[in-house]
Amino acid sequence: MKLPTEFVDLSQKIGADPLLVQGPGGNTSVKLDGQMWIKASGTELVEAHDKNIFVAVDPAKALQELDGVGDGSCRSALVDPDGRLRPSIETTFHAMFEQRLVFHFHSVATIVHAIAVEGRASLADKLEGLRWVSVPYRKPGIPLTRAIQAAVGHDPVQVVVLENHGVIVVGETIREIERLIDEVEQRLDLPVLVGASDTNIRPIAGRWEVEGWEEVPVVAALVHDPIMLGRATSGTYYPDHVVFLGPALPVVSPRQFSELNPALFPVPTVLVEGQAVYIKSDATSAQRGMLECVFNVLSRIPIDWTLVPIGKEAEAELLDWDAEKYRQLLTKREG
Repeated sequence: MKLPTEFVDLSQKIGADPLLVQGPGGNTSVKLDGQMWIKASGTELVEAHDKNIFVAVDPAKALQELDGVGDGSCRSALVDPDGRLRPSIETTFHAMFEQRLVFHFHSVATIVHAIAVEGRASLADKLEGLRWVSVPYRKPGIPLTRAIQAAVGHDPVQVVVLENHGVIVVGETIREIERLIDEVEQRLDLPVLVGASDTNIRPIAGRWEVEGWEEVPVVAALVHDPIMLGRATSGTYYPDHVVFLGPALPVVSPRQFSELNPALFPVPTVLVEGQAVYIKSDATSAQRGMLECVFNVLSRIPIDWTLVPIGKEAEAELLDWDAEKYRQLLTKREG
């Protein structure tokens, strides 16, 4: 089936904006003739026009997984079970909405608010006039869908803010979806903090160069701004950070870094005290995009806001999750 061009266009458009989507994050869906077409796990929205990234599922069968039918992956709902791609791990919440279109993405502006006590409290004023709800953090998949169902109830909504995760917008037309995305982004936009945008900081001691590592100058403030450094190393604040970068961001001294073998280091990126931020030379585009996302989020959080990490237990759930291991495998192959 040929999907509506305007649906594919908008999917690709938000996928190309790093302030909305990073790597294989986010997913979009459209319901057509009793089927629901949704982005496949591990694919990227930015490639919506170039690759076959959408798969068809039976939304009624997808919802049956909430009652224990299937294994939670929604493979049982695939219209073509012999196809190469799996549906998104978040297929069930797309299926639960009656609206024709569901767009879920990891908006930096939303995440900034959704990971902070003060940011969450400000949403009531900032989103006034929209039909919206906030949902506490849950592991993506069935646990998250159940939390969304509980928050939405029987009232129609336009926007769902997912704490420590992102945002969902729902509607009947692409024009409505596009308007909602623009509205939420404008209302929640916060500027980059003074100093955080300075990517030309040069430490007195000079740079260390170690084979297998590449410096990432655009995120230098993660090392040189003490507040950002403290926040970046205190925990993780949303699922994709854990999946692609590991828990928190590690810090080492220049001397330790000079002897650091990237092949033996367990995560793809490292902060070097007083120096710079480095990523493995063979890092995937998803890992690189996620590192920049960390900077984009932390550089916009007001100094007096209190951040709420997802916690060690939630990190462990994500790191030992077959669905996410599959998504990482596909991303690594594409990289």
